[in-house]
Formats: sequence, C-alpha cells, structure tokens
Amino acid sequence: MKSVPDQRALAVIDFWQSAGPSAWFAKNDDFDARFRDQFMDLHFAAARRELDHWSENAQGSLALILLLDQFPRNAFRDTPHMFATDGLARRAAKLAIDANFVTQIGQPLALFLCVPFIHSEDIADQRYGVQLYQRYSPDNIRHAIEHCEIITRFGRFPHRNRILARDCTAEELQFLEEGGFAG
Repeated sequence: MKSVPDQRALAVIDFWQSAGPSAWFAKNDDFDARFRDQFMDLHFAAARRELDHWSENAQGSLALILLLDQFPRNAFRDTPHMFATDGLARRAAKLAIDANFVTQIGQPLALFLCVPFIHSEDIADQRYGVQLYQRYSPDNIRHAIEHCEIITRFGRFPHRNRILARDCTAEELQFLEEGGFAG
C-alpha cells in the first residue's frame, strides 16, 4: 500500500500548479522569491535526503522532483547550486517512472517527472529523456530533442560554462553568440 501524500508535498504541488506555465518557463524575480521564501527549508531537507520517503506515492514524488530539479533553477538562478541536486532529482524521477507514477499525475505536471533527464549533461540521460517525452509529453518533444542535440554536439550545455567556471571552446562561444540555447 502506498503512503498518503505529505501535506507539505501537496503545498509544493499547489504552489507550482497555481503558478502555471507562464511562471515555469520564464525568468520572474517575484515568482523566484516567493518560491524561495516558501520552500527553501524543504529544498534543503530534500537535498539532505530527509524527504526520500515522499517517493512512496505519486504526489510526493512530483513534489520531491520539483524541490530538487525546478526549485534550484529558480531559487539559485545563475549560481552553481542551480545544478547541485540534479542527480538526486534524476534518482527520484527514475523511481517515480519505474513505479508508473507518471500515469497518475495529469498533464502538464507529469512532464516534470521527465524533465530531470533533459537537464542532465549525460548523453544516456538525454536519450532516456527523449524517450520519456515521446511517451508522456509528445507535444513537447522538440524541447527534449533540442537538449539532446546540444549534449550530442558539445558533451555539455555551453550556457552553463560561465556559471560553473568552465572555459568555452571556440565552437561553444560561436553557438552562444549566434543565439544558441541559453537555458
């Protein structure tokens, strides 16, 4: 028997769902501040793996993934911490997908169980992400393919180089200067 979702997990989902796509996929300082103010403690609890038990049900899994994958991209924008919990997010997402939780969460939220794989700089994760998008979010497949093509070409996301203090190759610089994907 799967556990009942934690009320804090439901609060994360409610916040995210209420914000909607206009906040999810755009830079918005007000949204980032509200997300940070309400859920910073939960993010760090998730990062310390104190909320791993949330993976026992679909809603808890979604909230955990949001805290580990999406939250850092908003709360720690333009800092290395944006990516610090990506591995934990992928782990939680893999557990959720293996448990078939993706079918228990309606669109568009189910998409966020797939997103951690296209945030990875590992080509195997990228290919898995494309497969997940094909199956669970075909309307957004182009987004997944674009991410995979960048990793295939460069082995990493060039737009992260500045944040992670990595040197850019000439090809990466040209890609960025010509308006290539900037995150």
